[in-house]
Amino acid sequence: MSNGAKIVIACLLALLVLAVATGVLAWGQVDDGQPISLHGIIALVLGGLGSLVVGGGLMALVFFSNRSGHDQAVHEETRRAMGERADPDN
Repeated sequence: MSNGAKIVIACLLALLVLAVATGVLAWGQVDDGQPISLHGIIALVLGGLGSLVVGGGLMALVFFSNRSGHDQAVHEETRRAMGERADPDN
């Protein structure tokens, strides 16, 4: 692994630790007048995990679609139909 990759990973891990610490501190500062029930906590966790799964799945589909070549075929057909006026960088 290159030094640049190690620096990027270290920065991302530091941001993750900062975000988690901020969340924990903010959670502790909230007035306990209306606590979240166990069902509410479970719903929050499942909603967050579900969002991550959907986002990861959609990103995987983007990468698989790009590697399959179908996008390139459509791009080339569009360029041909427009008479090579389409932007070649896109």
